Amino acid sequence: MESDLSFAIFLAWLPALLVFLIWLTPLVLIGRSDKVVPKEKAAWIVATIFISWFSWILFMLLAPIKDKE
Repeated sequence: MESDLSFAIFLAWLPALLVFLIWLTPLVLIGRSDKVVPKEKAAWIVATIFISWFSWILFMLLAPIKDKE
């Protein structure tokens, strides 16, 4: 009976966990990217937090905005 409750709780949280992982994916990809310098990377991460997937698509298309110095 307790295992049924645990399974039900797991199933209830599974969609939220999947949404969180999908939301986290662009942040990790930008954070690990070598395309931009750290300050520019921080700006892209902040943009992704507030604008989400659209800024990640822009990052993939536009980064780096200027050459590394």
